[in-house]
Amino acid sequence: MSDITPKQRVLRLFAGERTDRPPCFSGMGNVTTEGLKKFGYKFAALHSNAKMMSDAAASTYKLFGFECGVVPFDLCVEAEALGCEINVYAHLEDILYPTIKKKLIHTEDEMDIRIPSDLAVRGRIPLIKETIGLIKADIGNEVAVGTYVLGPFTLAGQIMELNDLLKLSFKKPDKIGKLLDMLAAAIIIVAKEYEKAGADYITVREMGATSDVLSPRVFKNLILPYLKKIFAELKTNTVLHICGKTNDIAVSMVESGARAISVDQKNDVAETRKKIGNDSLLFGNYDPYNVLVSGTPEKVRETIRKCMDDGVSAVWPGCDIWPTVPPENINAMMDEVKKYRR
Repeated sequence: MSDITPKQRVLRLFAGERTDRPPCFSGMGNVTTEGLKKFGYKFAALHSNAKMMSDAAASTYKLFGFECGVVPFDLCVEAEALGCEINVYAHLEDILYPTIKKKLIHTEDEMDIRIPSDLAVRGRIPLIKETIGLIKADIGNEVAVGTYVLGPFTLAGQIMELNDLLKLSFKKPDKIGKLLDMLAAAIIIVAKEYEKAGADYITVREMGATSDVLSPRVFKNLILPYLKKIFAELKTNTVLHICGKTNDIAVSMVESGARAISVDQKNDVAETRKKIGNDSLLFGNYDPYNVLVSGTPEKVRETIRKCMDDGVSAVWPGCDIWPTVPPENINAMMDEVKKYRR
C-alpha cells in the first residue's frame, strides 16, 4: 500500500478504507511565500486571477509534497456574491487577506434579505470554479483538490456586525435562525457549483460557532440544524471545521452529517477521539502559526507525532497555514508523517 498516491490515500480515507498512514493535507488555505516566489506573484493579485490562484495552490504540493490543492485563499467569496464590498489590498506588498469593506446588513431591520437569483454567477464564484478546474488539470491526478465555504453563522458574521449577531443569537434566536436558514440555502448553491467544478472534498468553515463564544446548548439548537441542512445536500466528501475549544460539541459536530470533523489546536484530540469513537474521521490539529511557522523543525516533528499518537485520521492544520512558513518546517512535517506507522 506504500505506493499509493496522495490522492488515493485521501479518497480511501473518506471512503472508510484502510490507508498506510494518515494523509497530511488541509481544507483551508496553504499557499506559501516560497510558492509565490517561484512565479513572481504578489499575494493580493491571486484573489482575482484563476491561473495565478491555481499556480499558487498547486505549488505547496509541488515544492513540499503537501497532499492537496485548495482554493480560495480568503473568506469573503460568499459575502461578496451576496452583495458585500471587499478590500483585497491590491496596492500593498504585504500579505493581507481580503476583508469586508461594506456590510450587507447594518441594522436589525435589514436582516430580511433574499438570495440573489443569479447567486451562482455572482462575484468570484465562477472564478473559483475555473480555478478548481485548472488545479484538477495540473495536479488532480496526484492529489485531492479541495475547496471551502463558510458556515451559516460565520457567514452571518461577515455580512453583519458580529456584536449584533451575537446579541441577537441570545435575545432573538428565532430571527437569527431565519437568517441562518437563508444563508444555508445560499451556501448550498455555492457548494454545489464547486461540486460541479470537480472538487474532491469541501470544507464548511463554521469558525464563528466555537464553544469559546457559544454554549454547547446554543450550538445544538441554533447552529447544528443548518449545518445538517447543508451536509444533507452535498454529494462530495465533506469536512466540518470549527475553531477553538470543541471538545464539548465534538459529538454534535459528527451529528452534522459531515464525513469528517476538523478541530484546531485548542482541542484535546485524545479526548475527542474517546467521545466520537474510532469510526468517525477526525482531522487536526497542529498550530499552523505558533508551531509550523514560528517553531523549530524539532518542535514541528514533536507536535505532528503527538497529533497522530492522539488519534487523528489526518494531519491537518488548526486553520489556514500562514504563507511565511519556513521550508525546513513544512519539510519536517511531511517527513514525520511519511515515516509514521501506527
